[in-house]
Amino acid sequence: MAQDELHNMRVIAHDRLAEFGGVGEGMSLQCARDGRRILWLAHESAPKNFTGVDVTDPRRPRVIVQTELPHRTVRSNSLEVTGDIMAVAYQTALPGQTPAGIELFDISTPETPKRISYFDCSGPQSRGVHQLWFVDGKTIHFSGGAADFHPRNQRDDQCYRCLDVSNPSQPREIGRWWYPGTAEGDSAAPPPRHPRFDSGFRAHNTNVYPERPDRAYLGYLDGGSIILDISDIARPRMVGHWNPHPPFPGFTHTTLPLFSRNLLVVTDECVKDDGEDWPKLGWILDARMEQNLVPIATLPVPPVEDQAHRGGRYGAHNMHENRPGPAYRSDTIIFSTWFNGGLRVHDTANPFQPQEIASFIPEPPQGSRVPSAQINDVYVDENQMVYAVDRFAGGLYVLEMTVPI
Repeated sequence: MAQDELHNMRVIAHDRLAEFGGVGEGMSLQCARDGRRILWLAHESAPKNFTGVDVTDPRRPRVIVQTELPHRTVRSNSLEVTGDIMAVAYQTALPGQTPAGIELFDISTPETPKRISYFDCSGPQSRGVHQLWFVDGKTIHFSGGAADFHPRNQRDDQCYRCLDVSNPSQPREIGRWWYPGTAEGDSAAPPPRHPRFDSGFRAHNTNVYPERPDRAYLGYLDGGSIILDISDIARPRMVGHWNPHPPFPGFTHTTLPLFSRNLLVVTDECVKDDGEDWPKLGWILDARMEQNLVPIATLPVPPVEDQAHRGGRYGAHNMHENRPGPAYRSDTIIFSTWFNGGLRVHDTANPFQPQEIASFIPEPPQGSRVPSAQINDVYVDENQMVYAVDRFAGGLYVLEMTVPI
């Protein structure tokens, strides 16, 4: 029988989430009014919508609520919690389907989430919302379509949008930006498509931090890594752009700023099985000059020859994103997820030569559609408890470091 592969980490708990262990990239921690700590998880696909797990004692996680989606062709891949409000993203399999938008919930009583409002993003060319970022209680930044957004190419159907939710019962759009040339009527020419891996020019992660509230850090799939000036939120403008696709295979997922060091860490998501779209890397960029982002290193990981044929995907996906709130924040230590490469932890003290200091690959979970673990996302709390999730079946793993960070 296969065993967990561990280096400088130990597993302190594992929960299969009532046998619905496929989790997307929505992980957020609530400090409830009664003192409990609730980890909220968005599922990667139907039938489940989201799950709340009591992790007050991280060694004994306990599912306290699990909700259903209305049908099998919608997913709630992303969610965020601020205080007692949770925002959930809905994306459909095909344009024109519903629900496709953002739903806000009152989670003051975690066992019984109550709908506050719904912001509709459906439309004839829209699949709704893939990802959202909600950390200040006032604004949701997200990747989404719209009834009045008409991409020239259907693959480019989700742009950067933001909502004012200071009155959560009446969310309203306050800003929007898309890659030049991707919308009908643009004066710019359409961008050239990737010659082999055409994943589209659309927004993915849309991170905005209190250290720089005038900047949005985007992963824009085949459009690369983008920094927007959002000081005038109604008129975002691009001030930084780095795109290695081609020759690399595309699909930039996350742009993580390390503010004290003028660095960015950027991941390109692996989206093909068996190493077909390798290399999918974690890059380190020198960001001292926003207008001239320079790659200086990549995160070291096991060779593709050792991992690609274990089953499923092998390559970068997401990172612990240093969000505000009850979260670990570091401008040096990077937690990132690599599908069958598991969870990797890197020390970037020397940004030209980052070092891997810890890792975790679980044994292949029962019931998975592939013969390997597929670690999809990671959240690290302020106590350095590490929460990692599997994409298909493994559920939630709780770990702690065995070396100081």
